Amino acid sequence: MKQLLLGLKLRLFFLPVVLFLFSLLPANAQNGSQNAFGNEIIKPAAENLTMYLDSLRGKKVAVVANHTSLVEDVHLVDTLLKRGIEIVRIFGPEHGFRGDAADGAPVEDGVDVKTGIPVISLYGDHKKPTSADLIGIDLVLFDIQDVGCRFFTYISTMTYVMEACAENDIPMTVLDRPNPNGYYVDGPVLESKFSSFVGLHPVPIVYGMTIGEYALMVNGEHWLRSSKPCKLTVIPCTGYTHASRYQLPVKPSPNLPVMESVYLYPSLCLFEGTSVSIGRGTDKPFTMIGHPLFHEGSFMFTPRAIAGVSDNPPFKGKTCYGQNLESAASLLKEKGHVELGWLSGMYKYLRGRSEFFTPYFEKLAGTDQLREQIESGMSPKAIRRSWQKGIREFRVIRGKYLLYPDFQE
Repeated sequence: MKQLLLGLKLRLFFLPVVLFLFSLLPANAQNGSQNAFGNEIIKPAAENLTMYLDSLRGKKVAVVANHTSLVEDVHLVDTLLKRGIEIVRIFGPEHGFRGDAADGAPVEDGVDVKTGIPVISLYGDHKKPTSADLIGIDLVLFDIQDVGCRFFTYISTMTYVMEACAENDIPMTVLDRPNPNGYYVDGPVLESKFSSFVGLHPVPIVYGMTIGEYALMVNGEHWLRSSKPCKLTVIPCTGYTHASRYQLPVKPSPNLPVMESVYLYPSLCLFEGTSVSIGRGTDKPFTMIGHPLFHEGSFMFTPRAIAGVSDNPPFKGKTCYGQNLESAASLLKEKGHVELGWLSGMYKYLRGRSEFFTPYFEKLAGTDQLREQIESGMSPKAIRRSWQKGIREFRVIRGKYLLYPDFQE
């Protein structure tokens, strides 16, 4: 066993407590994976129980978790209960605590059948815990797998929980998890007027940070609406660097079922603000694009309703023609970027045949400039050049909060 201590470039006068216990445990975790150099096992913080278990003892704990919150192959909640930790409340994000609700589907409060613990939904009209939700809570523990993309809503849920903890003077601990898209930074930086649940902060589409690093940034940059910061502790992963290509042990949401969809998600989610289907209602959403009027496509699919995944997908029952992009995922895995060629190409073909953009596009893009650039015929290469100043400025901010060695460009 060896100890690895990573320094932080942090301004300590405004940052929360950060735990720096990088203990490399035996490399036998079932859900671990080798990093980019093939010489270590990556372990999410939840599996490093010795680093945080004692801090939970004797406290009434609320857990923010979903189906990705695993300690090897056992749920975090079950793991903690078995070790005598008192969990009095569970908060569930989009898709629910057990991860079985379709995208955008309402999730009701209830009681977890397995444990009998009350579950409060943090989705729909109740995205932020209220003071009443937090009565009697001594500590909030957050553990959810992120995919490193601005419009993936788990980072918004985390922000709202941090705000609630700050306002109610309750400490919060984030169990960090590796970012499968943490090896690059790309995309336009969100403008404040387009802030929404699918993008709260001035960050690029792909921000290249773990969820724990992101929490430190939100706190340190004073992006919380609370007048005071959250009392935040981040328990780090082990074996991870930003050069790693982490393979997710379970799908992070119903519509990201395979790693190809995770790598393609930053590029294809922009299509959710257009008339083009990304394969919702198929077995592999976010690995394809298509439209009933795109007659030049070499690939076809017919969306159908899939319970708990896509109840009413776009173009349900209609044949869509387009492209299967699974092979392109391997290229994005090697050197990630937000691919605009597919978006630009579909627009050029479908304009005049179909309404292409919807008002939702600006929320996903975080700016109205991208739509204007595509409509004007600007090349993907030129559009990407227009992002660079914002990306450089963001990377200066990002660098202050990194817990792990950065990728090399």
